Amino acid sequence: MNLFDDDRPKKQPPHEIGCDLSLLSADELSARIILLTEEIERLDAERARKSASRSAAESIFR
Repeated sequence: MNLFDDDRPKKQPPHEIGCDLSLLSADELSARIILLTEEIERLDAERARKSASRSAAESIFR
């Protein structure tokens, strides 16, 4: 660990669930919607891959 690491500003996460939205502009809200929509699509794709793997495994052991 570097001695100067503590002096760096902490990066805020792109979006924290439940955070106060009243201070964000319409453009910032739109950017977060895009970010979260992309994350939902990524989660859905991973869930579909896992479901397919599970279905394939179940069909082998039937």
